[in-house]
Amino acid sequence: MSQLPLLPGVSPVYQRSPLQPVPLRDQPGYRVLTDCAACSSVELLAVMVGGSQPLDVALRLLTHFGSLHSVARATAAELMQVKGVGQLGATRLKAALEISRRLLAPEGERRQINSPGDAAAILQPILMHLDQEYLYVLLLDTRNRVIREPIQVYHGSLNTSLIRVGEVFRDAVRVNAAAIIVSHNHPSGDPSPSPEDVAVTRSLVEAGKLLDIQLLDHLILGTVGRHVSLKERGLGFA
Repeated sequence: MSQLPLLPGVSPVYQRSPLQPVPLRDQPGYRVLTDCAACSSVELLAVMVGGSQPLDVALRLLTHFGSLHSVARATAAELMQVKGVGQLGATRLKAALEISRRLLAPEGERRQINSPGDAAAILQPILMHLDQEYLYVLLLDTRNRVIREPIQVYHGSLNTSLIRVGEVFRDAVRVNAAAIIVSHNHPSGDPSPSPEDVAVTRSLVEAGKLLDIQLLDHLILGTVGRHVSLKERGLGFA
């Protein structure tokens, strides 16, 4: 019987035929219970996917997408294209990844934004896996504390002719926010601002003045750890 291709860092024990039983000590559920930190990505994915042959399905996922980051970027429909990943498995995967993202946020009192880095720490986990440009809005109170989860308002290439200013400020007006931070990602990983990024920022600054809601910053996020604050660079904030 043919075997799945061996992936780097994956134990050969998981390349066995589906007809060969996996010993208890090597079963992913047992491994997670006894030493979760030592588990491989295949084992963790297998537990989340479940089913009768979770190890085989987990291997297929990593083989198909190439990395955990690519699995995280996949939609539920794309996950279900992998043999053995049904609606329940895809749902479990998306839920587990979303929980992981939310755990990166601080616990307890509302987070206060004191620097572009503070906002980037909230927004980066949301935007870093996306392969298209997405625009998110962070709502703030009078003390620059975050009011609620970041809101997606747009996706696609940023363009002043396509961005509706009213949509960007809609939730801010509804909850009486004092300020907003807008942020979008550059899938290329390079957060350098484009002329369109600056033009969009300028339009949002002017709209904020009319609505009495300050545009505190516009962040462009690249790869992990890379971001640009247009406010710091004085671009669009004349």
